[in-house]
Amino acid sequence: MPHVIVKLWPGKSEQQKEQLAEAITREVMSILGYGEGSVSVGFEEVSADDWRDKVYRPDIVDKDETL
Repeated sequence: MPHVIVKLWPGKSEQQKEQLAEAITREVMSILGYGEGSVSVGFEEVSADDWRDKVYRPDIVDKDETL
């Protein structure tokens, strides 16, 4: 706890995703006071064609109050 899910279009390298995961983990640890073993970061690649139905509507429009 916490677990951060990053949804993005395909095409980013594993190195880029690793760097982003490390940066997110550092900031969560710093701001929320969790240890490294308590923070996890996952990636879900979603195609541009599916973005509206799989990300925009359910995670942004329908959850506007959590953003």
